[in-house]
Amino acid sequence: MEFSIKSGSPEKQRSACVVVGIFESRKLTLPAELLDKASGGYISDIIRRGDMEGKSSSTLLLQNVPGTLCDRVLLVGLGKEKEFREKEFGVAISTTVKVLNETGAFDASIFLTELAVKKRSVGWRVRQATLLALDTTYKFDQFKSKKEEVRRPLRKLTFSVERRNELTAAETALNQGLAIAEGVAMTKTLGNLPPNVCHPTYLAEQAQAMAQEFNLDCEILDRADMEKLGMHSLLAVAKGSHQPPKLIVLSYRGNKASEKPVVLVGKGVTFDTGGISLKPGAEMDEMKYDMCGAASVLGTMQAVARMALPINLTIIVPATENMPGGSATRPGDIVTSMSGQTIEILNTDAEGRLILCDALTYAERFEPDTVIDVATLTGACVVALGNVATGLFANKDALARELLDAGDDAYDRAWHMPLWDDYQELLKSPFADMANIGGRWGGAISAACFLSRFTRKFDWAHLDIAGTAWKSGASKGATGRPVPLLTHYLLQRAGQLN
Repeated sequence: MEFSIKSGSPEKQRSACVVVGIFESRKLTLPAELLDKASGGYISDIIRRGDMEGKSSSTLLLQNVPGTLCDRVLLVGLGKEKEFREKEFGVAISTTVKVLNETGAFDASIFLTELAVKKRSVGWRVRQATLLALDTTYKFDQFKSKKEEVRRPLRKLTFSVERRNELTAAETALNQGLAIAEGVAMTKTLGNLPPNVCHPTYLAEQAQAMAQEFNLDCEILDRADMEKLGMHSLLAVAKGSHQPPKLIVLSYRGNKASEKPVVLVGKGVTFDTGGISLKPGAEMDEMKYDMCGAASVLGTMQAVARMALPINLTIIVPATENMPGGSATRPGDIVTSMSGQTIEILNTDAEGRLILCDALTYAERFEPDTVIDVATLTGACVVALGNVATGLFANKDALARELLDAGDDAYDRAWHMPLWDDYQELLKSPFADMANIGGRWGGAISAACFLSRFTRKFDWAHLDIAGTAWKSGASKGATGRPVPLLTHYLLQRAGQLN
């Protein structure tokens, strides 16, 4: 889809469709008022008759409105004006794009980006609108023999800004939104791919292709490399699978070499049976999403490279399957991690932390400024936060605040969870330095506490995305989160968030 930015009056737009908003109680927004004036009260007459109340998500398509140069006018309900915030703005944009894609209009001029959203800039509105538009039109149908075709799909969107002096900021935000949307789409596609396609080798191939496209440094470590490094915790998870494990390392250098990088570590369990601690069969197909942490850091890297941000960024993806088998790790086995710390594996389904701990130790060699790991780590986090907020843990409160702010700005929100030493007691083992589980209660916290033991040499945060990385049910699919949060965090660090 093609996008552009424009400043102008709605009645003068030569477009297949002009989109304006209506608040509840039939209140016209300023662009709607301008259209109404040009049409001699045509729109207000229709509204007075009760065809449009302005309720959120409601729409009314008008043809050949007098006094305008467009073919159609789409009225979009915005809900109550006093309650119009980020969520309502997002609903209005998503509703608009969905309806437009069904009207047969090839292009549209959207004036919803002129709407005031409390404490949000024009850049924010354009960036969000771009991301939402592409997210709404995203489809994953490559394995369907008969694809649903849109008869006349939407091809071009023009976002309107109120003043000409806003054009530059809006253009910048548009380009950022396009890059973030591309990263989100990549993340969703990797997550949605079946596990017989998206295995560790496939992820490594995608990283190599990205490295070639964007001139990134790429290193792929195989089983022998990891054995030499002493990554016995990661390799313990891979023992039951015929698919070879990979440690994927990608580095982007957008700043001077002396600048310490941000390192993102993404959990890449491409299918998780639970191993010997086998999961129940129901909904096990969704365990293909257990590599969404890996997918999200790859998507973030793509967005950063596309935006050419002036930062240094490295991503590390420990990729493996977790399968049962004659050679699989057993409950009660003890392994030595790359850090030298020993781990008693009480449950082989707590495998994410086992691969992440070695990847976190490996991150030390990059002398990072900050390390953030991203993982579909615990069902306990889903119980605590549902599918609304990502669980956020950090060993520095300042880093936690930065990530919370980034999530708020991206409307990809997180919630700061405790990481107190009191919870470390849950990981005690009579036979090793630690156990890999801490019991039933506080499971998301004890998992984060486990990871924290491998992060003492750098500022670190952990994002538990088990509840936010994918949706179940009729709308099953990967969400692309937390790519918006991570990209906004990096944009903020680069001083390029407007």
